[in-house]
Amino acid sequence: MASGIEEGRVTVLNGAEPSARGRYVLCLLQQANRSRFNPALELAVEEANRLGLPVVACFGLLDGSNGFPEANARHYAFLLEGLADAAKGLAKRGIGFVIRKASPAEIAADLSRQAALLVLDRGYLAIQKRWYAEIGEAVKIRILQVEGDVVVPVTIASDHHEHAARTLRPKIMRRIEDFLQPLPTLKVRHRADGLRLAGLDIADPHAVLDGMVLDRSVAPVRRFRGGETEARRRLRVWLAGPFARYGAGRGRPEAAAASHMSPYLHFGQISPVEIALAIRRARTGSEEDRSAYLEELVVRRELAMNHVHYTADYDRYEHAVPEWARKTLAAASGDRRAHRYSERELAEGRTHDHYWNVAMAEMRETGYMHNHLRMYWGKKILEWSPSPEEGFAQTLRLNNRYFLDGRDPNSFTNVAWVYGLHDRPWARRPVFGTVRYQSENSLRKIDAKAYEAAVERLCEAERPG
Repeated sequence: MASGIEEGRVTVLNGAEPSARGRYVLCLLQQANRSRFNPALELAVEEANRLGLPVVACFGLLDGSNGFPEANARHYAFLLEGLADAAKGLAKRGIGFVIRKASPAEIAADLSRQAALLVLDRGYLAIQKRWYAEIGEAVKIRILQVEGDVVVPVTIASDHHEHAARTLRPKIMRRIEDFLQPLPTLKVRHRADGLRLAGLDIADPHAVLDGMVLDRSVAPVRRFRGGETEARRRLRVWLAGPFARYGAGRGRPEAAAASHMSPYLHFGQISPVEIALAIRRARTGSEEDRSAYLEELVVRRELAMNHVHYTADYDRYEHAVPEWARKTLAAASGDRRAHRYSERELAEGRTHDHYWNVAMAEMRETGYMHNHLRMYWGKKILEWSPSPEEGFAQTLRLNNRYFLDGRDPNSFTNVAWVYGLHDRPWARRPVFGTVRYQSENSLRKIDAKAYEAAVERLCEAERPG
């Protein structure tokens, strides 16, 4: 394609032709909330230039009882900051942007009435698939869908649910060079400045947040500010310094080697392709650093996309956890638990495990926890729960409630991994059966006191005043 978008990213969802009466080309930016390095947006610009029309981007902001499942003020604050930043970038390019309190399907259907064609981005969660189905039913003009949330499109990488990273990795590696390509920012030939389409003023994202009906029991955080501008700034700073110790330090939270890109990837505020290309161009870091990071960004992240795409009810224990793991956990369900905690005690970090409580404090107060500790955190909830089913449900609720990048394919996959997904049987232990166990000894691999001191500083920075 002239836009530089690989054909494998584009799917034609119906056989309709562009409407000759359309006033603009419409692009739904529901997954990719950014004004640049956005394949769906660039395809919309290309089509609009060809048709001699402006481009209008839109976003459906779910509110009140229709709000995005489990999203709270913490998530919405980050989202709205990102949308405000995207709005500025779109305006500079001459692209219109309409945000309304509506479902994505509702705003796409309404604005499509005056559109020549509709371009959708793509996500893999069940709720997103439902929106696309509703849009397909309601919209009669031509609809194109463009993958911009992974490096290798999920259905091109594999046509079935993969057993583990080892089975998906070679399939991704065979196609990665086809899709790991720069994306030019096209010039908009027909600006949308003259269009008058009703929508929310997003210039002050926190004013919009104040006017929403949502769960405010989990507060926004200061540690992370949303937006593509901030995402790219963080990436530049990380590549200039901490990246050079990623290979050696990625398993130690106190090493401060993490990129902290996960919230920005979750909200579509930066492209994984953009990050991967920046990794390859980086003047710092070794081949070990590059390989280790690309393994996480591409193989592991896209394994999670594969899991939610090919698993019905991926948020339910009986569907997300493999049969062998459910059987061994069921056989061990009567084993004595040395400790049991309610969900409230877990959320408040009131367990006997001091460093688990420290990790929970980082998650609860700042919306983030290092991957090494996320695994330990989840394994302990399994160990302390009355049953594996209850443990799975509690882990997922806490994960989705407090993490900024909760409710993500990675979240659903990581929680299921705690219970045996993408893993193999290990030595038999009480409560776990042959599901992988993680003991307090794993904390010896990190400088736990240095980590605790860092968490104390981060939590102090979140306190008012």
